[in-house]
Amino acid sequence: MLEKLSFVYGEDKARWILDEIIKKIEASAAKHQKQDSKSWVDEKDIILITYGDQIREEGRTALSSLKDFVEEHLKGVISTIHILPFYPYSSDDGFSVIDYFKVNPELGNWEEIEGLALQFDLIFDAVINHISVKSEWFAGYLKGKEEYREFFIEADPRADFSMVTRPRTLPLLTSFQGNEGEKHVWTTFSEDQIDINYKNGKVLLRIIDLLLFYLEKGAKAIRLDAIGYLWKESGTSCIHLEQTHKLIQLFRDIFETVSPDTRIITETNVPHKENISYFGNGFNEAHMVYQFPLPPLTLNAFHTGNARHLLEWADTLEASSEKTTFLNFLASHDGIGVMPAKGILSEEEVEAMVEKTREHGGYVSYKNNGDGTKSAYELNINYFDALSSPYEDEELKIKKFICSQGILLCLAGVPGIYAHSLLGSVNYRDGVLNTGINRSINREKLQRVELEKELQNQEHRRSKVFGRYTGLIGKRRAEKAFHPNAGQKVVHGNEHVFSLLRTSRDGRDRVLCLNNVSNESQTFSIDMSKLAAECRGLTDIITGKNHEVRENTLKIELEPYDLMWLKIMVND
Repeated sequence: MLEKLSFVYGEDKARWILDEIIKKIEASAAKHQKQDSKSWVDEKDIILITYGDQIREEGRTALSSLKDFVEEHLKGVISTIHILPFYPYSSDDGFSVIDYFKVNPELGNWEEIEGLALQFDLIFDAVINHISVKSEWFAGYLKGKEEYREFFIEADPRADFSMVTRPRTLPLLTSFQGNEGEKHVWTTFSEDQIDINYKNGKVLLRIIDLLLFYLEKGAKAIRLDAIGYLWKESGTSCIHLEQTHKLIQLFRDIFETVSPDTRIITETNVPHKENISYFGNGFNEAHMVYQFPLPPLTLNAFHTGNARHLLEWADTLEASSEKTTFLNFLASHDGIGVMPAKGILSEEEVEAMVEKTREHGGYVSYKNNGDGTKSAYELNINYFDALSSPYEDEELKIKKFICSQGILLCLAGVPGIYAHSLLGSVNYRDGVLNTGINRSINREKLQRVELEKELQNQEHRRSKVFGRYTGLIGKRRAEKAFHPNAGQKVVHGNEHVFSLLRTSRDGRDRVLCLNNVSNESQTFSIDMSKLAAECRGLTDIITGKNHEVRENTLKIELEPYDLMWLKIMVND
């Protein structure tokens, strides 16, 4: 820890900061409840991503309704719940936090959070790049209180910020009037989200208090939101700086000391090379990183009916270590980021996705490039609608959607499934009209009474998607070949078919995953001797259908958007 702190703060400051950290670790270790849990993830791990008030019910707190719903419908289906920021907030649906240490009273209380933690592993958001303008911290800063001096980043608005990486088109600095005059402070994401100044060691200690508090409240994993922007340095891009990596490594050291089973998840919506840098050396930084290229590359595959880019990208994926893995996802509370596909998809291919998004009822968010131009940053659309034209047959839409989710479920890593995907939701355009925020299109709050009726109606879209999706999850959870760290190999046979071989860590189980991303029938043919010695046939674990191998060759016909998980049977 001293080495990391010395790198960031210099040796003299590092020593007093470390002394304070040690006191905090000792106090937290005394209070921390050791929980009986496995030390690492496996094929049964499925993450549900949801807002605390995703499901609302008359006369009940949102968290109690969420708890009842997941216990009734998702026990044995999911293992983990990522509850998106459930703290008091002022904007951005929770990501402008007013008080990190409180539960939003409109959702419930800490007792309800801790009750959920007894039934499921929980992921808490640590929104620690910025804090709300309405927070006590920022109010104290504007009043000139000594306690909050240098808690935020002041800058000269006349300075050159062209090198700074920007995820938005809004101004980088925002002017505020304080007791000591006008201040121009750093606001990477919005004027209501004030960046925190980690050059102040006291700020770091406050954040460590927060992280330890979350562990005590039952967090099994901590998601570090927008963490790549944490450290700002003049004359740099202010993203992915070495100081940021050192501080995440420091958090890992603290967690390893207090609660070794707690995982760190970094959220960095950036190209793949920068994204995986947050694994560190495989043992000293994040346990999981979000697989950000997956959503746009999968969408491109279905839009074009060609999986070439997706196959080539998947062919490059390598495990960092046995104690790291990817958090795979297709949909989230945000949109579909296109920046992670940079260098994989051409500008023309990205623009084609932008046009499809608009045709399918979605919106597009842009970012500043620093040279006066702007480019598409995020596609704001429900993933179900992103895949399909509004004019397509609904049954075809559902089949296409489930095929896309099959890709999510078969890849090495842990699947993260957004609640609206599991529940078969579509574009919520009224939300955008009400808020003026593009991301509201995929953030609808659901009334439980109506939701239950739709799930019970076997003819309703929600019921069909939910039933097929949860059935697919059940098949995945039963196969050791789908362990997050099991072997993965791209199988090249037909570029219209995303094809992947998963092999259990002991080498005994092999599953060939086939996903026809096109609207035409496809023939997939392969020499099975390249995948397994003495293969005597394959069984689709989804349908139970057997497939023969003749003269070492497997030849299969896939209908449009067919999905198959073929377990390879070998002679003993």
